Amino acid sequence: MTTPLAIAFTPNYFVPAATMLRSLLDASSGTFELICLVTEPIPERMQEKLVRMGEGRLSFRYLPLKGRLEGIYTDPRYTEAASFRLLLPELLPEYDKIVYIDCDVIVRQDIGRLFAGTELGENWLGVVFEAPIEQQAERFRALGCDPNRYFNSGFLLMNLAQMRAEKVSARLLEACRVPYLEFPDQDALNQVCQGRVLPLSPVYNSIRTFFIPKYKPDFVRQYSEALWKEVQDCGTIHYTGGKPWNLFSVRFADWWRTYENLPEEIRAEWTPPEKTYRLWKAYRIPAVGRLLDGLRNLKQAL
Repeated sequence: MTTPLAIAFTPNYFVPAATMLRSLLDASSGTFELICLVTEPIPERMQEKLVRMGEGRLSFRYLPLKGRLEGIYTDPRYTEAASFRLLLPELLPEYDKIVYIDCDVIVRQDIGRLFAGTELGENWLGVVFEAPIEQQAERFRALGCDPNRYFNSGFLLMNLAQMRAEKVSARLLEACRVPYLEFPDQDALNQVCQGRVLPLSPVYNSIRTFFIPKYKPDFVRQYSEALWKEVQDCGTIHYTGGKPWNLFSVRFADWWRTYENLPEEIRAEWTPPEKTYRLWKAYRIPAVGRLLDGLRNLKQAL
């Protein structure tokens, strides 16, 4: 079965996007049709390299969308392309359902199986709820959202047919016309879609705090001790916050191991930051890796 999957990236984000796709192929069954939401053309050589890496399991369609979000607020910290997910019901009338995934992710779950086996009913989205820490809960309430039902929008199972029928894209765009949202598209999705979302297991979108022992009590209150262990063992890693190619983030090594499994012709498109790459080479020495992990965990516990 072919799973339709929407992603958004720019030429500057080509290698992180390819790394995510490499992990997707490693973790998932079946084939994928990639709908790539772009603000500028992806060079043909890059497109061809992705096709070769896919070995027949990935097909690609590029949608140029620059200027399609005029009049809504987009935070300068994030690319405009990230907000294109709000338009998917109208952009893709031929699809009833689709998966959206960010590119700062290492997939460790079978996304094809999830897509085929999940019925959304009249829900607009399938989502992973965050496990709010104390300082986040106040912000979520200010948005009009239940803190325990606020979700991260980096992984969405989208009921495009139902969203089209109820003109949800127009509501989302209207919600984004204010300049005070910290995470504009994500906050708008939470405000508009509350009560119309199907909860998914946290293993499908394990954000940064799901891997930090300091926040384990918050996670267990939202989910369970068993799911905490499952996330550590095989949760899809979403690098919210610092990116592993720039700094020593949580689950740093998982990203770099996947990167090193990319074809050489893809890795040639990027020169890793020297300091981070030296750290990765040192980390591969087992004793050094354990020491660095221990120091990071100590720092995070403070």
